[in-house]
Amino acid sequence: MSTQPVVARPLAWLLALVVAWLLTACGEPVRPPLSVGMNAWVGYDPLVLARDRQQIDHQLIKVVELATASETQRHLKNGLLDSAALTLDEVLRLRDGGLDLRVVAVLDASHGADVVMAMPNVQHVEQLRGKTVAVEDTSVGALMLDRMLQSAGMSRSDVVVLHEEASLHQDLLRSGRVAAVVSYAPLSGILANAGYRPLFSSDRMPGEILDVLAVRAAVLHERPEAVQALLLAWQSGLELLELDPVGAAASLAPGTDLSSDLYLKVISGLKFYSPAQSLAAMEGTPPELLVSAQRVANLIADIGLVDAPPSLHDLFDASPARAALGRGGP
Repeated sequence: MSTQPVVARPLAWLLALVVAWLLTACGEPVRPPLSVGMNAWVGYDPLVLARDRQQIDHQLIKVVELATASETQRHLKNGLLDSAALTLDEVLRLRDGGLDLRVVAVLDASHGADVVMAMPNVQHVEQLRGKTVAVEDTSVGALMLDRMLQSAGMSRSDVVVLHEEASLHQDLLRSGRVAAVVSYAPLSGILANAGYRPLFSSDRMPGEILDVLAVRAAVLHERPEAVQALLLAWQSGLELLELDPVGAAASLAPGTDLSSDLYLKVISGLKFYSPAQSLAAMEGTPPELLVSAQRVANLIADIGLVDAPPSLHDLFDASPARAALGRGGP
């Protein structure tokens, strides 16, 4: 008769005790890095630069690059992201839809980097009457389209609106299916290189398109150190960009299909915010960011993106910026 069962049971029991002791001794299991999503938009490139230049602690932060803003929002809604770089109006719409997000920083303001690109023979907005315009099904796309039409005394009923993601816009223009597209850098730069012309840009709507860093409220509560690390990574990337813009453009431009010179021209249409500037915008009297958010909330309600202006209660949380900058505070 084999004695194997008699020996195996004590060994297995002893092994289980050792494993349990090791798990207890090691403390909590290692958490995955905080995931931050972003679409291909030059305004988010300081984070890309920080990652590429090894200025991000990869045990704390994971940068997730996605094709479009729509995809970023889908990943966030489906629980695949902890945080995301989004426009302020996109955050307001997501919160209005029940997603509990907090804005912890302003990243940049668009002053010309969002552009409506049109066929070469379209020189005035009025020439779009009765024609098809492609736009992503996003808040920024809707804001840009409505502001452009309002500038010419027109409304949405004067054009045919086709909802398509920005990555498809060049094919739509090339095929003649649309007369114009609502685009953004770097995609607008690629369209310009292909011969399409800018018709309207965000420099005519200052303060209405702000990029911010939004974090799930639960993540902000459970992992404040990772959020602080994310803000410091942004600061590092921004410092690298400002100290050596030519070198930064040389490394970032290939990923955008732009030349280095065109890349530099594109980022000149943005105003970047450091964590300190962002904190000042959240803490002024009244807070600059709160004033902008109220204006954007009213705008998206006016053009029908939400039924009523979204609540701004608990929208902003400046505590990660204060901690990252060593300022304490309430």
